[in-house]
Amino acid sequence: MTPQPGTAAYQFAGKTILITGGAGDIGRAVAHRFASNGAGIILWDLNETKQSLVAAGLSDYKVPIASMPCDVTNLEAVQKAFDEAVSRSGRIDYVFNNAGYQGAFATTENYPEDDFRKVIEINVIGVFNVLKVAANYLKQQGDGAIVNTASYAGVVGPANMLAYGASKFAVIGMTQTAAKDLAPHKIRVNALSPALIGPGYMWTRQTELQAAVGSQYFDSDPKVVEQQMIQSVPMRRLGTLEEVANGVAFLMSEEASYITGFNLEITGGQ
Repeated sequence: MTPQPGTAAYQFAGKTILITGGAGDIGRAVAHRFASNGAGIILWDLNETKQSLVAAGLSDYKVPIASMPCDVTNLEAVQKAFDEAVSRSGRIDYVFNNAGYQGAFATTENYPEDDFRKVIEINVIGVFNVLKVAANYLKQQGDGAIVNTASYAGVVGPANMLAYGASKFAVIGMTQTAAKDLAPHKIRVNALSPALIGPGYMWTRQTELQAAVGSQYFDSDPKVVEQQMIQSVPMRRLGTLEEVANGVAFLMSEEASYITGFNLEITGGQ
């Protein structure tokens, strides 16, 4: 299909998007969505083996693809990787600030301190590091768009996910502040908050771990937990990875040119 003027596909042709968490399910889906619309792709993740498979799967789109390791919790590493990404691509138009960690599932009084710190380090400090470096680059460039991956867990605190919920509330707050700070520089900053998305690693993991907590909210059988969660969604189904990717594409596109500081909830009506 030939992209037509005025469509999101047309607008991404010749652009470049940097995707952190490029080895994960959402990172992969967003990479395919943008590559299929003509955008060059830069992937960052610490799981180089899995990320290489994602990159290989993009080859049929005939767009520039780069894959590199990056520890987003290390500001110096983020700056170095960003410089390398710019060197390879010449320009970065969009940053999908997506790297994250779901963390443990436990009641508040039993939540492990070391895991709480890990979640905050990746989901808050990591997002901040990428946001800071990207903001400085895009400010010099004169325009750009950033989408931070938050979560519906950052809108309504979920049971048994203390650290994850706290971290995603922080991401939404950072998004709103950064949007105000960067608006004078023609840089839009938005957040994306998926709820129950699957199938995939995180969906399977959360049903199994919620079942293991033994709380009043979920059954002890993961298969029953799956149905309990789906029944909490007015649309009575999981969202797809492609639907998440479509949300990212919209927020990055010119169709969203007057939208900044917004948290797009992809929840099926929750």
